[in-house]
Amino acid sequence: MNEENNLEGIGGWLIIVALGLVITPVRIIILIITTYPEIFSTGTWEALTTQGSDVYNPLWAPILLGEIVINIGLISVWIYMGYLFIKRKRIFPNWYISIAVFSLVYIIADSFAVKLVLPNEPVFDPDTVKELSRSLVMVIIWVPYMLVSKRVRATFIN
Repeated sequence: MNEENNLEGIGGWLIIVALGLVITPVRIIILIITTYPEIFSTGTWEALTTQGSDVYNPLWAPILLGEIVINIGLISVWIYMGYLFIKRKRIFPNWYISIAVFSLVYIIADSFAVKLVLPNEPVFDPDTVKELSRSLVMVIIWVPYMLVSKRVRATFIN
């Protein structure tokens, strides 16, 4: 039995990747459920998006709607990546790398967008620092793993 056959399959560090594929969409769903309904049900949306309001800024609507659309898109992509992972599709590592980098860039871009409407607030609040750190670790550890791992190369062959 050659080394390539020993590395084929979901094992080793790919188990952690598999857990991330399950946990990440659930985390995003929880984020959406705990954040956005309150904005729409408490009058916050109207205050932020109505001209003449003390907290009005024309950027609030596109920022908030963009966040919702991107987060729903991310849920869809993570579920699709789960499918690619289970089917051991050759394109899985590329999708994983792309979404890892996109997520990092998105967190940074969203933080600076919010800074435009809240200039007196820090760019990175504690929750954002936590998400940014999580995303940065994902890029630093898992992107190189997807690029150089023999197990990844031996597993994603379909």
